[in-house]
Amino acid sequence: MIRVEPEAWAAMVAHARASYPNECCGAMLGSIDGAGKTVRRALALPNSFEGEQAARYELRPADLLAADQAARDAHLDLIGIYHSHPDCDAYFSATDLKNSCPWYSFVVLSIQHGDFHHANSFLPNFEQTEAAKEELIY
Repeated sequence: MIRVEPEAWAAMVAHARASYPNECCGAMLGSIDGAGKTVRRALALPNSFEGEQAARYELRPADLLAADQAARDAHLDLIGIYHSHPDCDAYFSATDLKNSCPWYSFVVLSIQHGDFHHANSFLPNFEQTEAAKEELIY
């Protein structure tokens, strides 16, 4: 289960709306308690994909390392990554799965015509062959 606190959720949705019609991406910082995760901060990261950003996002390793350092500096954990899907559902694509890390949660926000529509969270397995839906509370 992953719970996103209101301020972090508002930041994630605002980032996705502002990036529309392109995909946004960012890091979720918070705490892990057993099987439960709480996102306390959302950290917007640049979409570094050099192709059509309406269809894909890419994170630079240096940006992910900086997000991990920001989490540690704030005495938090890097819980996972969020990104948006413009004008389509909040699903975990084959590309998302291929580029995933099995120790992170992945929240996907569906942005329809510039407005938030719905979201889902996914947990990829260690083989990166499938990603189970994770209960998401926001």
